[in-house]
Amino acid sequence: MFHRKIMAKKSAAARKTVSSANLIELGADRLAVLLLEAATGNANLKRRLKLELAAEVGAADLALEIDKRLTALAASRTRVSWRKRPELIDDMSIHLDFIADRLAGLDAGLALDRIVAWFALYPGLASRVKDPKGEISALFFDAAPDLARVASAAGPEAAGPMMFDALQTRLSDWGGWIGRAAPDLSEPMAGDLLARLTEGRPRPTGRLALVVRKLADRTGDVQAWADAIPDIEKSKPDVGAEIARRLAASGRVIEARIALEASRPRPPTASKWALRTGSLPQAEPSDAWDAAEIVVLEAEGAADEAQARRWALFERNLSAETLRAFIGRLPDFDDVEALDRAQTVAAAWPDAAKGMAFLMDWPALREAAAMVLNRAADLRLDADQTALWSGRLAGRYPNAALSLIRARARLLCRQGLGRSDEVRVLSAEAAGMTETPGALDGIVPHAEFIDELEALSRPGRPGWR
Repeated sequence: MFHRKIMAKKSAAARKTVSSANLIELGADRLAVLLLEAATGNANLKRRLKLELAAEVGAADLALEIDKRLTALAASRTRVSWRKRPELIDDMSIHLDFIADRLAGLDAGLALDRIVAWFALYPGLASRVKDPKGEISALFFDAAPDLARVASAAGPEAAGPMMFDALQTRLSDWGGWIGRAAPDLSEPMAGDLLARLTEGRPRPTGRLALVVRKLADRTGDVQAWADAIPDIEKSKPDVGAEIARRLAASGRVIEARIALEASRPRPPTASKWALRTGSLPQAEPSDAWDAAEIVVLEAEGAADEAQARRWALFERNLSAETLRAFIGRLPDFDDVEALDRAQTVAAAWPDAAKGMAFLMDWPALREAAAMVLNRAADLRLDADQTALWSGRLAGRYPNAALSLIRARARLLCRQGLGRSDEVRVLSAEAAGMTETPGALDGIVPHAEFIDELEALSRPGRPGWR
């Protein structure tokens, strides 16, 4: 037996919806008429239609159509008002899309020449377009990945000399664009350009050095990256740390240690008075340098010393990332003891808000609740922290949540804001929370809390109850 599939007829409303399916049903002839009507008075739509038609003919015809518009834009000296700026940006975007997508797919070499010409329009446009919001410069900066795509498709032999020459002639602009494009370049393309900029040439400086570092990042060339940094900068702890990390990751452990020691944090020069009194200045700590030393110690095989440095770094900066790295290298069961120690450090942290943030983010809600009850007077939280953390604690630790809200209200009163709307809202919220079972465990009754607020704000004046 055969079953006939019955197609449901579209409703009138569905048939009137502007969609690709419904437009296709109009037929090519009707759509062509509509497009011609729409293109009348819409220059950008007309240009796009011509580009579409040229693309159907072939790469050479599309390139010629693009050339006509780029040449006209380059020759124009007419100033562009803010009203005309969106139309110009749309025009530029249309031609960029056809270069990077359609033409590059047909002939990457032709696309390379046109995208260079497209970027070459920037100086002229920047001088004659009223652009207080920087939309023109953003258009070119955002086009850098398209440049990378076309250059990579064209290959190093064609694109390498072009990009090198561009950097030599207009570094101020091309340095930014190629630096932005570097992560998206193919590795052969990035390597070719890096070699052109470094081999047999003086060490790069300024903006060119930034481009070289971007290209070295793309190719993984640690030496080129390091050579693009001035020697005086290499003695700075954070810079030397980054060099050491890269060298260690590439297996050059001895050089990594040399770079690290050359940038070890050193105390400032002591004054004569300090020398006489013995109060010598201490080196400013650098978390980046200490983290790099841990990496180098690991590479040197000094795992135990690296672990000791991790713990010391955690005790100094309360970094969850450092703690996770420390715990992840411990034997089974030792990690529980280490986590308990870490949470004790956080709970006693001099900046109570930072210690609380660590516990809430870990998360260690039980320890955070205990910290609130023990150190509520030390907490200096803003409104967002108070709302977020009290909300997270309210379900299991209502007394800690209530203490957080009260701590915020007390802080505002001490700041002279006892009669503010925020304090009134916090007071009302605290009153409502006292109805929750366990909310008052270990803390003062609500009436006593209100009396405290009154005393902190304007002693002797009623009005809080």
